[in-house]
Amino acid sequence: MKVKEFFGKLASKFVLLNLAAMAIVVVLLMVGVKFGLEAYTRHGEGIEVPALKGMTYHKARLMLEEKGLTIVVSDSGYNKQMPAESILVQTPGPGTKVKEGHAIYVTVNSPSSPSFAIPDIVDNSSVREAEARLMAMGFKLSEPQMVTGEKDWVYGIICRGRRVSNGDRIPIDYPLTLMVGSGMYEDEDDATYEESSYSADEESGEADTFVEITEPGPANE
Repeated sequence: MKVKEFFGKLASKFVLLNLAAMAIVVVLLMVGVKFGLEAYTRHGEGIEVPALKGMTYHKARLMLEEKGLTIVVSDSGYNKQMPAESILVQTPGPGTKVKEGHAIYVTVNSPSSPSFAIPDIVDNSSVREAEARLMAMGFKLSEPQMVTGEKDWVYGIICRGRRVSNGDRIPIDYPLTLMVGSGMYEDEDDATYEESSYSADEESGEADTFVEITEPGPANE
């Protein structure tokens, strides 16, 4: 077959019609897939997430269910200025467009303040280190109470008039007072001692026991 005849058959009406039909089918498939995906995902449609902060959990759940959304408690926190069981934080935020059935994650205010264990700071750290660790945990500290001992060394912790120890769980809103060494010690010269009346032999348990013997006097006649 000559080259001229090959290109002549390739350019025939039958071949051109087949190629055009294939192209149309490909285009239709692409358009169908595009509209099908948009219909499946509801492209351009969405439900606006309402603002839930400060709202009680029960009220927030009812509101979201009316909109076709769900609510999930992801964490709890504590804010004494807000009512118990109220919403502190929400994700996604208010105004976000989401699909029907989407879950809204919330942080709920705890009815009581959380408690944390006192770290290993008593008789094991300086006042600066203890203050840094306690404040990082969220505790509030009052003015330190100075006690006899090594300067700036922590000898104890007082909470509401009671001395607490390492590992004790204390509510985060209870103020703590550190017992800190003043660097002053008791004057040993002022100490009084009782003089010892025992001998070395008595201390060793080897003291001899003496009995006083008196000579008889002349017999009375």
